[in-house]
Amino acid sequence: MTIYEMLQQSIVLTVLGMLTVFTFLAVMVFCIDLTGKIINRVSMNNDKKNPEIIAAITAAVNEYQHNNKGAKS
Repeated sequence: MTIYEMLQQSIVLTVLGMLTVFTFLAVMVFCIDLTGKIINRVSMNNDKKNPEIIAAITAAVNEYQHNNKGAKS
């Protein structure tokens, strides 16, 4: 095997590897985008927020912050 054949083979393998990674990343971006759209659509359907629950969570967070104010390092 000559040096030129080895270089040619290495270039082909490099290009194939880069195309494989690019294809995988493109598919991954498509899947993440699709998942985000599905989650947004589902959350829009469940957009009934109960003000009492929000008030309880806000009070709990405020109480936690008030009680742990000096504990931060």
